[in-house]
Amino acid sequence: MADPKQIARGIFQKTLASIDIPTAMERRVLRWGNRLEVDGWICDLGKISDVRIVAIGKAAHAMLRGFAQLFPDLKFRGVASAPTPPANPIPDVSYFVGGHPLPNNASFEAARAALSLLQGCREKTLVVFLVSGGGSALMELPLNPAQTLEDTRSLNQLLVTCGASIDEINTIRKHLSAIKGGRLAVAAANAQVLTLAITDVPHGKESALASGPTIPDPTTIRDVSNITMKYQLGEKLPQSVRDWLASPNLAETPKKDHPAFARSHFSLLLTSHDLFHAAHHAAEEEGFVACCDNSTDDWPLEEAAEYLLGQLADLRRANPGQRVALIADGEVSSVVTGKGSGGRNSAFVLDCVEKIAGKGITVLSAGTDGIDGNSPGAGAVADGTTLARAREMNLSPKEFFLRSDSFLFFEKLGDSIVTGPTGNNLRDLRIFLADS
Repeated sequence: MADPKQIARGIFQKTLASIDIPTAMERRVLRWGNRLEVDGWICDLGKISDVRIVAIGKAAHAMLRGFAQLFPDLKFRGVASAPTPPANPIPDVSYFVGGHPLPNNASFEAARAALSLLQGCREKTLVVFLVSGGGSALMELPLNPAQTLEDTRSLNQLLVTCGASIDEINTIRKHLSAIKGGRLAVAAANAQVLTLAITDVPHGKESALASGPTIPDPTTIRDVSNITMKYQLGEKLPQSVRDWLASPNLAETPKKDHPAFARSHFSLLLTSHDLFHAAHHAAEEEGFVACCDNSTDDWPLEEAAEYLLGQLADLRRANPGQRVALIADGEVSSVVTGKGSGGRNSAFVLDCVEKIAGKGITVLSAGTDGIDGNSPGAGAVADGTTLARAREMNLSPKEFFLRSDSFLFFEKLGDSIVTGPTGNNLRDLRIFLADS
């Protein structure tokens, strides 16, 4: 059999190629003459006087390109914020290279530009929001004028390293932001609003995608208080954030009964189902009996690794004499304990190194956006020989894990996965392979 690590890499690459955004746009967004239709929602373009587009997230450029290709005769103005500049800018679109995972000045400028674009919306205005993962940092503007960019960056760094889940992190973000938690939809309240999204969050938790800028927010101010207490964040928060959370000016986010959502429609273009289908098919093409598992989303990293390796063992026993593949998605939580280079994907694989040592098992974990934490990689891959190879090079998995330096560990072994930004963001993908 070919090198199982290369097979795992190949499955990952085939999966990325299968979740093409313009193709998904063409499949899901229909046009019949002047009629635009998405999942039963219909807009008569003949009655629309102007179109405005706001694209937010790691897939902003691909989503904009896909929409423009579908409607080549449709004139629109737009604002886009992504982690990279566009390869082929679209006329009348203002582009911003926002910061990720922490916002930058361009993130603030993009939010101001989007709010400016949405001013003066009328009933004959169509506003299209193109939303994908990473939007929480790529476009941001605090409600509190006293909250600086440095305060916002410090807050985000604190939230993503305290052990809080993505839902908990976004609950706080939404209550401090002028655009999150449905507030962008409120800014376009008089218009017809269509949101097309590529989700990196679980089904039913769409308000967590880019912190839900265009849909009702189910979280409350009380939730913010509970989360702050749970993770003992009070004294660690920037002073401007502490003051705002304690002030009578702290407004609740818009809920589902807000009139802004009466003329607003939200549709998912690509979801984890599409990711699973593509990875499952790619694994079967390699001759594996494949099974998908999405139960470990938001689990602590170590618990997720133990569980999924157990599921792989069960799959192996149920299919004697055959090669098996377990496909998992979602985001695991990982507390940052050092100042190294890495992210949750390479840290997940690093945690598996000793668990699979000497066994015919291969583990790959990588972000479909091509980004893993603060590293230049997307993730990593390991097999039963990784621990022995590391020891030959005097590399200790435990030491690298404690330093949060998982990328460097795998880079030294030649097992890091580096794709560069993919322009997509359908959650993390984990591939477990076991020989017969």
